[in-house]
Amino acid sequence: MNKHQHQIDSILSSIGFSELNQLQQETLEKSETSKNMMLLSQTGSGKTFAFLLPLFLRLDQQVTDIQAVILAPSRELAIQIESVFRAMKTNFKVLTCYGGHSMQVEKNSLSESPAVLIGTPGRICDHITRNTIDLSNVKQFIVDEYDKSLEFGFEDQIKFIYQEFTDLRQTTLVSATEHKEFPAYLDFNAPTIINHLSNSQEPSITFWNFPVKTSTKFERLFDLLCSFNGELTIVFCNFREATESVSEYLNENGYESIIYHGGMEQDERERALIKFRNGSYHTLICTDLGSRGLDIPEIQHVVHFQYPHSEEAFIHRNGRTARMKANGSSYLLINKEENTPDYIQIPDTEYRIPNDLMGPTESPWITLYFSGGKKDKINKIDLVGFLGQKGGLKKEEIGLISVQDFTSYVAVKRKNINSLLGKIRIEKVKGKKLKIAISK
Repeated sequence: MNKHQHQIDSILSSIGFSELNQLQQETLEKSETSKNMMLLSQTGSGKTFAFLLPLFLRLDQQVTDIQAVILAPSRELAIQIESVFRAMKTNFKVLTCYGGHSMQVEKNSLSESPAVLIGTPGRICDHITRNTIDLSNVKQFIVDEYDKSLEFGFEDQIKFIYQEFTDLRQTTLVSATEHKEFPAYLDFNAPTIINHLSNSQEPSITFWNFPVKTSTKFERLFDLLCSFNGELTIVFCNFREATESVSEYLNENGYESIIYHGGMEQDERERALIKFRNGSYHTLICTDLGSRGLDIPEIQHVVHFQYPHSEEAFIHRNGRTARMKANGSSYLLINKEENTPDYIQIPDTEYRIPNDLMGPTESPWITLYFSGGKKDKINKIDLVGFLGQKGGLKKEEIGLISVQDFTSYVAVKRKNINSLLGKIRIEKVKGKKLKIAISK
């Protein structure tokens, strides 16, 4: 039995797993004796927990410096890694730093060093340059989506960060593609390779041919989405203008959707994902920004309103569904008036709209905004207690809660929202008068 078995069982219980999968078990075992590790695995395989569990088991409660650094090529992925670590309930401080986030808030949080520092390469380099972090005692270094980090041109920044480590004990690179050579500065000799690319199960995705015409494409999409009866769906477009046009058409016709693209402010994007994850919206309309870093297991449908420019992007889009052994569906809008990309194999099975099609299904959830968060010493338990005591809500009427630095978002049942707001708007949360409203 592993000497850490009691801790492992406790962590598994916290995140709702019954046991480690094969990837996680192998990573845990080999991390005990490996200085350099290469973890090869597709997204949706549980790889984040696979590298976080051994990282946690090596942390020392007596050390007050930063002990581990995790780099991610996108802010969305960095935030996702943090959410998994927090779900583990380890009692170790974790901090995530990324562009678009307040530098001053990060500096204030760094006044007391986290045990685990997560971030995008550019922002971590900024902190090094400003002398707001000391990485001299870091023992563990992980680069998630190493392949994308190189593709995005982060190699110089990774090198700059790596040179700050003076007592590194373990380096782990996580990638969805195999690598034969590594830069000399990484000192990544003879790595232990954990390769689950070849034996990873193909996701169980059903592909559908959905015929459309240019003149009725929006109407056909509307019917398609209505036929899903409120199941979680991502609609992919190639351009931000297209996401806005699609969402505008749907919303005007009574189908509520939310958009997500690179032209939005960071806080807008985070808010959109919060409301999609907590079920306030069934449908996310997004560009290929949403094809990586979004790990939402319950997504049942992926719709290609427009085809991406590469087969790789098409594969990543489809990878948003059928995650963690679930089933999913991918819908190809086939328009005979337009050319279909060469990499697309048109599915044999045509998806037909049912004759008894109902209208849009309204979500039973809606998101409340609170103008207070972590920096106001407010946590999830405080908000559950407040909504129960002051709002009279039962536990099943409170959904997912997201507590940010200065704001919080809570999904609540939509049916009595007006009477709820009437009760709680005048009340204080932990002695503080906060603005409470339906999130915009």
